[in-house]
Amino acid sequence: MTGNVLILSAMGAVYVILFFCRCLFGWGDKSCAEAGIVRAGIAQTTGSRQVQADIAQVWTNGAGTMAVLADGIGCANTGAVCAQIAVDTILDRFEPYHKLIDPLYFFRSAFREASQRIQRTAGERRGGASAGAVFINRSHLYYAVAGDVRIAVLRGQEIIPLSKGQTIDVLAAQAYEDGKISKQETLWSMEEKRIWNYLGQDGFHEVEVCEQPILLKQDDKVLLMSKGIFEELSWSETEDILIDTAPLQELAERMANAAEQKNNPQGDNGSVILLQRLEA
Repeated sequence: MTGNVLILSAMGAVYVILFFCRCLFGWGDKSCAEAGIVRAGIAQTTGSRQVQADIAQVWTNGAGTMAVLADGIGCANTGAVCAQIAVDTILDRFEPYHKLIDPLYFFRSAFREASQRIQRTAGERRGGASAGAVFINRSHLYYAVAGDVRIAVLRGQEIIPLSKGQTIDVLAAQAYEDGKISKQETLWSMEEKRIWNYLGQDGFHEVEVCEQPILLKQDDKVLLMSKGIFEELSWSETEDILIDTAPLQELAERMANAAEQKNNPQGDNGSVILLQRLEA
């Protein structure tokens, strides 16, 4: 067990070093900043937790922009390491692309590889990560989710939720629509928010993906959020923040601060990524 802890600690240090090298020396085309065809803003809060186990990064290359948010699962630094593995795996796969012809295949294969890497690294320690990823090319948005990360678009003054998340209540609602369970069984399940699929899980299931690409309009704002944000802020509170024309980084920080000000003693780690396509 001690050996696993040392390995996870070492892996965590390596991933941090590699990330800063990526930002400092410019490995790949563009990263860690507004670049190419998309503006970006990232902010985080630890909530009531002692360790920040969320990892949020954005990378731009010739194919477009990929944003990934991972919410780590596990004690001590296990969750943070698992989240970093998830983000690094997806972005490492994306980095060499000059054109991404099949984003849905990319998401499915990259998420599965991330899940396998987490399992190999965590070993006997319970660990994993919820993850959400958004790919934006010059006109369309594609997304994928494993676990409980929310993805939405602010269009005009209204937020349009895109992802459902892979939690028990969502699974029950889908089973009811498919005629597999009764209305009463569905109602019993609607308060159950536990995730039923995540990276690193034994028997990892398929990820949630958008079956049709979403055509982005000028001034649309895309957001990815982990639990510490979307469980603290209502959609209307989020809309009130995002309709402002301030820079995306400032808006992201406002969302994180608003979540912190709820002072929830059970508040989880929270992260938000904001994206906005530049004019062609």
